[in-house]
Amino acid sequence: MSRPRHSLFDKVKTVAENRRARFEYAIDTVYEAGIALTGTEVKSLRSGEGSIAESYAEVKGSEVWLVNANIPEFSHGNRFNHEPKRPRKLLLREREITKLHGAVAREGMTLVPLTVYFNGQGRAKVELALAKGRKDHDKREHIKEREWKRDAQRLLRDRG
Repeated sequence: MSRPRHSLFDKVKTVAENRRARFEYAIDTVYEAGIALTGTEVKSLRSGEGSIAESYAEVKGSEVWLVNANIPEFSHGNRFNHEPKRPRKLLLREREITKLHGAVAREGMTLVPLTVYFNGQGRAKVELALAKGRKDHDKREHIKEREWKRDAQRLLRDRG
C-alpha cells in the first residue's frame, strides 16, 4: 500500500515561483511532479537561481516535459555544464499523465508550473497546475473580488 499524499506539498525551500500564473489562469487541479535534472542543474537550483515565469508543460506521448524553464549555468561548472533552457522531463505517474493529456486535448486546459522547490528529502519538485486561461473581463472580476476581500478583512480587523 502506498503512502497517503498530503493535500499541501511539503515545501522546504522554494527556488522559483510563477506568481503571475494565479492571476492569468483559473487554477483547477494541482499536481506535484519530480524533475529529471543533471548535477549542475541541481547545484544551480540549490544556490537559489532559476526562473519559471515564461515556462509551460506539455504532454508528448506518455511523457510530460517542462519547456522554457530557465536554470542558469552553474558558476563552478566545467565543460559538462548544462544548457539553461533545455526541455526537462517531469516525473509523474502514468494515471496522472493520462488525466492531464485528456484535459489538455479535450477541454482546452493548459499545464502551468506554479513553483519549483525542494521537498523534505532534498528532491527538486515542480508544483504543476491544470488551468484554464482567463479573459480580460475575468481578470477584472478577480481583481475586484480580491480587493473586496482585503477591505472586508481590514474592516473586521479594525472593529474586532
